[in-house]
Amino acid sequence: MSKMTCIAHRGGPLMNNQPLPENSLAAIARALDAGVDAVEIDIYQVEGELLVTHDRRLGRVVSGQGIITDLPLAYLREQKLENGELLPTLRDVLALVKDRALLNIEIKGLNCVPTLKQQLEAFAHDHQLGLDHYIVSSFDHQQLFESLQLIPAIKRAALIEGIPLDYAQCCEPLKAYAFNTHLSFITPNLIDDARKRGLKNWVYTVNHEDDWAWLAQLGVDGVFTDKPDRLQNFTLTH
Repeated sequence: MSKMTCIAHRGGPLMNNQPLPENSLAAIARALDAGVDAVEIDIYQVEGELLVTHDRRLGRVVSGQGIITDLPLAYLREQKLENGELLPTLRDVLALVKDRALLNIEIKGLNCVPTLKQQLEAFAHDHQLGLDHYIVSSFDHQQLFESLQLIPAIKRAALIEGIPLDYAQCCEPLKAYAFNTHLSFITPNLIDDARKRGLKNWVYTVNHEDDWAWLAQLGVDGVFTDKPDRLQNFTLTH
């Protein structure tokens, strides 16, 4: 059974049976200390800043009310997570992760790529890091294609939910590195097609041991999980 890349989904908020807010610096720091292979976060662009959160609307994880992209940055920067952290920025996460793990940046909001290019290139230059520490993923394949044009040195992963008629063909024009698929829609044919195209197969979001065992048997390359410590233990014992 091959080892699967352990990706801390939204920072791995359910580690150690001690929940922390998803996409929080505290969750990410804990996952890094546990030695995860990669950390996944989500970003929106507002007034030239990249904010790290999953939902387009405030209120579930982040304080405040309203749709993120309709609100002024000054208001958003005052909002907090349940543990008291201010809503993180991508720069906060970059400074925390550095080169300790691969950082999977999922684009959620519109018009992220130019700002993402500027911030990643500036951080990598200032800290003498390579761009191989980063991968950009999204359901928005238009922005992935834009990232290919603007920041081709950063790997891309095409996110899908479902089984396309042409399987992983969407990855070809994106020159993608990985094909990120939903646990509920995994089939051997989908996995095999991606493999034949030279793609990594990464599956989201997988939190149960029987699913890890099944995906490992299928030869999946990586798993996004809210419980990276449990996945690491599973990998060590199987």
